[in-house]
Amino acid sequence: MKHFLFCGPSGSGKTSIVQHLLKEFSFMCFSISATTRPMRATEINGIDYYFLSEDEFRDKISQDAFIEWEEVYNGRFYGTLKSEIVRIESENCSAVFDVDVEGGLTIKNKFGNNLLTVFVRPPSVEDLRKRLVARNTETEESLQKRLDKATHELTYEPLFDHIIVNHNLEAACQAAMQKVQEFLRA
Repeated sequence: MKHFLFCGPSGSGKTSIVQHLLKEFSFMCFSISATTRPMRATEINGIDYYFLSEDEFRDKISQDAFIEWEEVYNGRFYGTLKSEIVRIESENCSAVFDVDVEGGLTIKNKFGNNLLTVFVRPPSVEDLRKRLVARNTETEESLQKRLDKATHELTYEPLFDHIIVNHNLEAACQAAMQKVQEFLRA
């Protein structure tokens, strides 16, 4: 089974690209990550994320229940449950991962040549800053943390099969669709 991984800094557009692909390709299923971060008002447990307490997350770590997990921010864990891949493959679907770059590299090592890896990046860090500010979900402190993390994440770009610079979301979605189709034909 072939799977698909999209990584990049928060605000790069990777989630929008993944959502577009899920609408276009019926064989794809979104791999729902687990997290300890608080649920936002618009989110649904089991659809957007599996929301866990820090204790629940740590218990699952000790049970080796994750393919990958990271403490992305202090006390904020994210990870991909092994049971999620079992669920997706039992539905005869290909998983689409939208994860942190370090977690993405762990997934890449697990799936090897059966995984297409795409790094989605903004045109610049300043452009990313504008996107994050426009979301209106960040404090000045959390914005700076995200920008610092993004600067670090951009150094991982060469480790991915393909890079999409998201100047324009529609063009980035088209580029992603093309990469998926090429990978399926290979």
